[in-house]
Amino acid sequence: MKTLQTVPFLPFLLLHRLCAGATTLLPSARTPSTASSPTRVSAALLRATALELVVLAGHALLYPTGITGERHPAAGAAEGTTSGSPGQTGRASTATTAPAGTTALPVGHPERPPVVLLHGFIDNRSVFVLLRRSLARHGWRHLESLNHSPLTCDIRTAAELLGRHVEEICARTGHREIDIVGHSLGGLIARYYVQRLGGDQRVRTLVTLGTPHGGTAVAPLAGALPIVRQMRSGSAPIEELRLPAPGCRTRFVSFWSELDQVIVPVEAARIDHPDLDAVNVRVSGVGHLALPVHPSVAAAVREALDADEADRASTGTASVA
Repeated sequence: MKTLQTVPFLPFLLLHRLCAGATTLLPSARTPSTASSPTRVSAALLRATALELVVLAGHALLYPTGITGERHPAAGAAEGTTSGSPGQTGRASTATTAPAGTTALPVGHPERPPVVLLHGFIDNRSVFVLLRRSLARHGWRHLESLNHSPLTCDIRTAAELLGRHVEEICARTGHREIDIVGHSLGGLIARYYVQRLGGDQRVRTLVTLGTPHGGTAVAPLAGALPIVRQMRSGSAPIEELRLPAPGCRTRFVSFWSELDQVIVPVEAARIDHPDLDAVNVRVSGVGHLALPVHPSVAAAVREALDADEADRASTGTASVA
């Protein structure tokens, strides 16, 4: 048993007070039982709902800061060289400015691949402000947040566009592989790219947070939107993800919450595919919106991205309680 320590963060002080306390990552052969008394379930749901409201309010304030996309140096710009120096090429600088107190990589530790953060439905990159800061503080240098259009109508088209972004990032940074963290719809787009468009040649690890891998039955009135219909169980993209995927090289880590009110049923956020190297992580006491900002989830995401080869070869389940 390994204890995941929560960490304070200023933008959501109230959020931290609600989240405070030790949490536990419990590797197991089976998902722990969630059975409890109705009173405890009700209290947990009330706390999670309050947390969701705080996150929603905080995110509403940050949302305008993420409307525009990130700016990056042109491909081929050399890291640490003076502009206008012809003939000098090298790894482009996409490093996030590390906050004070950043944890340095151990001597001899290989440089981590870039991490691409992909948001969910009608959202933008601002949802990852805290997770990005957490990764930067723990030594991740190449962090990129991509915006997909709120007018996106097709998961497959969005996955093709993601593939072009990934190729550009690899060319610009000099890395052969990347990692992706996707929230909700973002995780579904990334999985389609990996599993159906050959993205497993580029994506080392795909972490999904509250992604409807099996489809969701929520928001029936929103079914008029094509992209929402594609997130339903039985849709063409969801069924394509059920098809065989022999030899898929990417490792999947899927975080699903027992109190997620957006994924219905909540187990639909799990990955259950015989050909995929997948670990499902059950999250307790956290709703859909809080998954990208909760400190214990951030710690577990860091652990998933930093897993060594022995860990990457393992499959099973775990929990963040």
